[in-house]
Amino acid sequence: MTNNEMKLKDYGPHPFAVDLNQAAIKNVNYRTTLWTGDHFQVTLMAIPPNGGDIGMEIHHGNDQFIYLVEGVGHVQMGKDREKLTIDKDITPGEAIIIPDNTWHNVINVGDQVMKCYSIYSPVKHEHGVTESTKEEAIIQEGELEGSEE
Repeated sequence: MTNNEMKLKDYGPHPFAVDLNQAAIKNVNYRTTLWTGDHFQVTLMAIPPNGGDIGMEIHHGNDQFIYLVEGVGHVQMGKDREKLTIDKDITPGEAIIIPDNTWHNVINVGDQVMKCYSIYSPVKHEHGVTESTKEEAIIQEGELEGSEE
């Protein structure tokens, strides 16, 4: 099965092989879980252009890895929400590594949808989650950790 034929759904916890870049490009949802196992999870994200973002948040109990496939982003991170130590533009092929208990936001600063994939360890979202927009994600999962959003 090619990635064009592949349905974007949660294939975990079964063995699975995929071109993550192509799966991320194919994804049109804000968040789609692609694989959920016992110890980590892969999600695909499509962030709207011109200022769409993940939202400033902090995870307690999760490390996160984000790889940018398409678009132009900007990342802000730090242990103190009022004193962020990373403030950097990112382009396709670059990764963001977010340790546990680190404030972070990723903003789409371009004029096209930003496509990326994210790995959480341990698992962050319920198996099979698909959220078409950030607003839907907040309705389904609640406010972003540490924010009023």
